[in-house]
Amino acid sequence: MAFSQTQSDGPSEKAGLPPSPTNDSTAQITVTSVFSVSQDSVPKHTVSHDEATLVQGNVNAGALPAILTEKDCPEALATAWPRWLKWMTLICTFLVQISMNLNASLYANAQSGVQREFGVSSMAAVSGSAIFLVTYAFGCELWAPWSEEFGRKPVLQISLFLVNLMCLPVAMAKNSGYFPAILIGRGLGGLFSAGGSVTLGVVADMYTLRRQEYPLAFIVLSSVGGSIIGPIIGGFIETYLDWTWCIWLQLIVGVVVQLLHLILVPETRSSVLVYAHVRKLRKDRLKETGVDPNITSLYGTMTWREILLPKQLWALWTRPFYMFGTERIVMVLSLLSGFSDALIFMQIQSLHRVFQIWGFSTVQIGLAFIPIGIGYFIAYFTYIPVISRNRALRARNPRCERAQYESRLWWLLYTSPLLPIGLLIFAWSSTPTAHWSGPMVGCICIGIANYNIYMASIDYMVASYGPYSASATGGNGFARDFLAGSLTWAAAPYYDSFRFGYGLQAANTVLAGIGLVLVTATYWFYFRGASMRKHSPFAQSLTQTIAEADEEPSTAAL
Repeated sequence: MAFSQTQSDGPSEKAGLPPSPTNDSTAQITVTSVFSVSQDSVPKHTVSHDEATLVQGNVNAGALPAILTEKDCPEALATAWPRWLKWMTLICTFLVQISMNLNASLYANAQSGVQREFGVSSMAAVSGSAIFLVTYAFGCELWAPWSEEFGRKPVLQISLFLVNLMCLPVAMAKNSGYFPAILIGRGLGGLFSAGGSVTLGVVADMYTLRRQEYPLAFIVLSSVGGSIIGPIIGGFIETYLDWTWCIWLQLIVGVVVQLLHLILVPETRSSVLVYAHVRKLRKDRLKETGVDPNITSLYGTMTWREILLPKQLWALWTRPFYMFGTERIVMVLSLLSGFSDALIFMQIQSLHRVFQIWGFSTVQIGLAFIPIGIGYFIAYFTYIPVISRNRALRARNPRCERAQYESRLWWLLYTSPLLPIGLLIFAWSSTPTAHWSGPMVGCICIGIANYNIYMASIDYMVASYGPYSASATGGNGFARDFLAGSLTWAAAPYYDSFRFGYGLQAANTVLAGIGLVLVTATYWFYFRGASMRKHSPFAQSLTQTIAEADEEPSTAAL
């Protein structure tokens, strides 16, 4: 399947279709028809209004307004922004993702204080972490459709505000002495978190398919990195401050990030930008000629009822779960990615068992998460040349499916085995006779594998599913958060069940065995990916339109 990109100085007409009529007041405005992916082979209940076929026929002047689309005003889209504005937006989005993941991980260092304060069991205290992650998994999917309708910025602002607000009942539960307030606040905080489904959408708004990899790698670093910042700084808070400071710090970071996002980040969603562009055109033309041009955008033709209650909102909400359950590509890659990420949250609950062997303090145990971060940075910087290598390969082989798709998994063939290898090193160096640096080496390997698994799986699914990639990657995000939350509950009972000599080592060896089974799937995908895509109605629906989906206006900047 070949990718092609057209460069033009202005909007173009679809061949064989009559142009929209113009009058004196709209002589310089060209309106085109819109085509999206063919829906013949896609289950109807999974098609959103954004992905449905929209054919704008001949419009009589003075009747229905002509509809301006993204192809008619590429200069108004986020893809046309200068590089500095794109990267300022990416950095702020990076901080938003860090803030959300900090909320998920920092609470772990408040658990011992919660136990003492309310006299609850360790399992009850850890529920604050688990509930947040489980509801976070659902929250990411529930917020995404609204970002498509109202834009990324207002949705992220509302999400950040509500998440910050939910810190208050958790932190103030100490004054009321009401422990369920913690669980309620944490549960709603997770549900209100927009998360990766929206932040990845910001990247898709600013970059076309062939140009997304570098910014995508940057945002993935924030997604995995935020989970280990919490325990690193949390050790100091747990040792020197009251447990409530774990929550107050979340609130402080959340407010600062929300203000930065509010001030520095413009809207990126194309439908919202086109609507704003149309309003400006009409205002300017009315001022110049005294005649209101008969143009609008697709968004401008919708009623408030259609915006607030999109007809296919249920399909938008359920499609990630539908694809997760029916698409083998999504299911296996999501399970691999989810299990890898869940290990990090299991370690937050269990790493102290390992480093207590050498008498580490709470602060030292928190600092023991730094090697995972080192692994993330190693993985990020080594992935940059891999992106360049894959781009060159696709350019040389535009009609080779393996070059266009499976090449995105090439580096994973070498790095995913580091997951079971790292777990084995972590397991069997956790003995009093070994040096404490041994488990840290294992953590570096786990960090490298975790980053590469997430990045490669996202990149592969975006290329394979095109306009359905938001739903495919949504399934990936759901698996990561849901498995992380579930295993957070299971961590302590799991390790407690290995009550025998070398039980801790055996427990992590079992995890390594599970990781080995999942890692095997990457090799299967590399050699069987083309066959699996042929059996996917979603992936096959892109066969004749992938070139159009990859077009970018000439004004775009990297």
